[in-house]
Amino acid sequence: MKIYLDSIGCRLNQSEIETIARHFVLSGHEITPDPAQADVTVINTCSVTAAAASDSRGKIRGAQRAGCPTILVTGCWSNIEPQAAAALSGVHDVIRNADKEYLVRDFLSLTPEVFDSILADEQPRQALPGRQQRTRAFIKAQDGCDNHCTYCVTRIARGEPRSTPQTQVMHDIRIAENAGVNEIVLTGVHLASWGQELEPSRHLPDLVRAVLVDTSVPRVRLSSLEPWDLTPEFFTLLLNDRLCPHLHLPLQSGSDTVLRRMARKITIDEFTALVAEARRVVTDIAITTDIIVGFPGETEEEFQESLAFVSAMGFADGHVFSFSPRKGTPAASFKPQLPNAVKKERNAAMRAALAASAQRYRQPFTGQTLEVLWESARPDGQGWRLSGLTRNYLRVETISPENRWNRLDMVILRSLQGDTFIGEIVPSD
Repeated sequence: MKIYLDSIGCRLNQSEIETIARHFVLSGHEITPDPAQADVTVINTCSVTAAAASDSRGKIRGAQRAGCPTILVTGCWSNIEPQAAAALSGVHDVIRNADKEYLVRDFLSLTPEVFDSILADEQPRQALPGRQQRTRAFIKAQDGCDNHCTYCVTRIARGEPRSTPQTQVMHDIRIAENAGVNEIVLTGVHLASWGQELEPSRHLPDLVRAVLVDTSVPRVRLSSLEPWDLTPEFFTLLLNDRLCPHLHLPLQSGSDTVLRRMARKITIDEFTALVAEARRVVTDIAITTDIIVGFPGETEEEFQESLAFVSAMGFADGHVFSFSPRKGTPAASFKPQLPNAVKKERNAAMRAALAASAQRYRQPFTGQTLEVLWESARPDGQGWRLSGLTRNYLRVETISPENRWNRLDMVILRSLQGDTFIGEIVPSD
């Protein structure tokens, strides 16, 4: 059979859809980039915002319009609203998040013994399946969350925290490494809590150290980390050149009173101290964040406080979300709910503040020489137009006489145009 795969939302969803792809390929099936050619489509949905839920439904309808005869739906939106997902035209089955690991086994009616034997035969030298070759792979290290942030539906959709065993994480990394991937990204709903529910308990630094010691993939990057689980010991890991100096630390608000209503386990002072410690260890580390505007009851004074804090923190970039009430979360019933016009205005102001902060972070790198992993390459009249990222997540483009896709080059960042550096590859000796 030909299988089409699509995913909405976070890097964890991307990691899961890559695992589903591997399971189909190991079972003798083919991944196709075209839903119109597929016998089966798998959509991994998201529900973090109303827009993400809408996008999820749109992906399902798109697969149905393309003529795919069998559509399998999984992920957070369908986990929360399984009846609504099942009612969409063309949907063959809805797979709960708890059963996603066995989606391929159950759909193909394989016995656990047969499926386990198929996975046992997987060799690290096998290529990663997918719609296109990739320079990075998302590795699922953790799932679930036991925080109770009042706005978040993910805990409801994903359940209690569960750590992927270290042996499985290492196996998945070796699959990616031997397929030629030059960067792996450890992902999870609450990645910083990795190992805490294991017996005996372990911690994320233990896993990261094992990855750095027992694999040789050139770059290791971490996805979003809840800041309250990080200790000074964690930051010393950043002294290893293979661990990318980029931390995404969701703040959500720059106002302590709003943070309390959100039930976030951190204060502004604690967040400030955490970022200062990271910058003490790695001076030019990129710190990015998430911010929610228009949280119920957010006053103009609280918003201005949040805006001022974000402007002062020197973030390298960030995502801004207008509060979206999600069914089943406490904040959905908080009063007062702010008008959409207010949320839109505050969203624009916060995005402008983060954009200005990002430019201030980027500018000092002009003229420096940094390593770039080229993620895309397309023919150009002058040669090949390359685009890639530095270890600290700066976007760089250049023109090269040869295709350098998936290569690591030292590049002089000659100029900054918008949010992208124009670089010059340093010739190798």
